[in-house]
Amino acid sequence: ITPDVILLDAIMPGMDGFETCRRLKEIKALAHVPVIFMTGLSETEDIVKGLDAGGVDYVTKPVVPSEILARMRVHLANARQTQSAQVALDVAGRFLMSASLDGRVLWSTPQATQLLVGLLPATPGEGFVLPPHVRDWLHRALPGAAAPETIAVPDARADRRLTLSYVGQIGPQEVLLRVMDDTPRKDEEVLRKAFGVTHREAEVLAWIAKGKPNRDIAEILGLSPRTVNKHLEQIYSKLGVENRAAATAIVVRALSPR
Repeated sequence: ITPDVILLDAIMPGMDGFETCRRLKEIKALAHVPVIFMTGLSETEDIVKGLDAGGVDYVTKPVVPSEILARMRVHLANARQTQSAQVALDVAGRFLMSASLDGRVLWSTPQATQLLVGLLPATPGEGFVLPPHVRDWLHRALPGAAAPETIAVPDARADRRLTLSYVGQIGPQEVLLRVMDDTPRKDEEVLRKAFGVTHREAEVLAWIAKGKPNRDIAEILGLSPRTVNKHLEQIYSKLGVENRAAATAIVVRALSPR
């Protein structure tokens, strides 16, 4: 059973509430559950410690029942809105994931998960873990820091590579990333050599041959629909055609087994 809200005291025998909260947040199935500290520790240092551990709120004793119930309602509503947004992204087929600044993948759409499987190490109950060079990049990618907008995640054991693109910060310790598969494909190489197109134009052509509309191609490749249209203009010129149907026919013939 997954709780809706967790009320946690900071002072407990054995493991204190701060460490308990950190461990709860490391469990993927519980990471989204809001934790409210309800404790007698009222020093600023303790409050900061509780929020840094992953708590969404900190209430000092003596507790006023009506106040704690009001806080629970607010945090529960926020958590449910976040869950609803994640479900909507799952259904929409987006290649997105969120990660903590210490490198834990907190959530990913099914499409992004398929790309991550086999490439990133996963800890039972905790999910995927980003490699050290990506964790360093996450800190440098935050607003105001000078860092590239994307970073490659190669697989040393196979000819495979993903690219992570920074989308935005969605919490004090959480960022949203777009996942793109940059693994060289045989079809793209065939098209590049056959028609003298660039690597990106070959990627667009390959997806056109698979019947993908511009909006889907833009999402898959991490581009804007307008950029896809610009690539198509160049592609039509190089192929000597005037429309998408003619380009598709040429590509399908080029990729057909001989």
